[in-house]
Amino acid sequence: MAEDCGEVQFFGVGGSPYARRVQIALKLKGVKYTYFEEDLRNKSELLLKYNPIYKKVPVLVHNGKPLAESLVILEYIDETWNKNHAILPQHPYDKAMARFWAKFIDEKCIPTVVKAAWTIQNEEREKAIQEATEALQFIENELKRYNHKFFGGDTIGLVDIAASFIAYWLPLLEEAADLTLLTVDKFPNLHKWSQEFTNHPVVKDNLPPRNGLLGFYKARYAALK
Repeated sequence: MAEDCGEVQFFGVGGSPYARRVQIALKLKGVKYTYFEEDLRNKSELLLKYNPIYKKVPVLVHNGKPLAESLVILEYIDETWNKNHAILPQHPYDKAMARFWAKFIDEKCIPTVVKAAWTIQNEEREKAIQEATEALQFIENELKRYNHKFFGGDTIGLVDIAASFIAYWLPLLEEAADLTLLTVDKFPNLHKWSQEFTNHPVVKDNLPPRNGLLGFYKARYAALK
């Protein structure tokens, strides 16, 4: 049953992994919200009003008060609607570590993967692939520490949601850009986790259509050549 806790508006873009994080969290919590699809080439006045600093999605507006940046929004959702499905761990150390790895994914892992995908020159690409592989190895090692389906437990949490890019967007980038990173041999734990995550009912129902996103990435890669 959806929880009604005031007016909730959510501004996103269908193919954005950052916006989908927020959508997954809202669905896990059972929060009612109104969704606004943005065109980033023609941003709405509301988006510019609610996020004048970064002028991008996602933006969550709760009872007229806006929040930007996906990881900030995820923590707000968890603290505001705290009766259903905890996203962050309860223990202070575990909570701090979840924040650390979520930040690592945003600041190190995703940028290196994206760089590897969109780099064309052979030598530069090899270096970018090495950097991406090293970043993914840290995530693989952290996941190996847990004897659970997800990071730190048997239910989806902050790190899982932050790493949704690895589970769903990375394989599409690999296919579009003729890239090989997330193999079963190199990353058995990450590969298994990605299957568990993308097949979770809530996640599966809130991912962008595969074909459209793959076509977008293929067109972008072709334009680089």
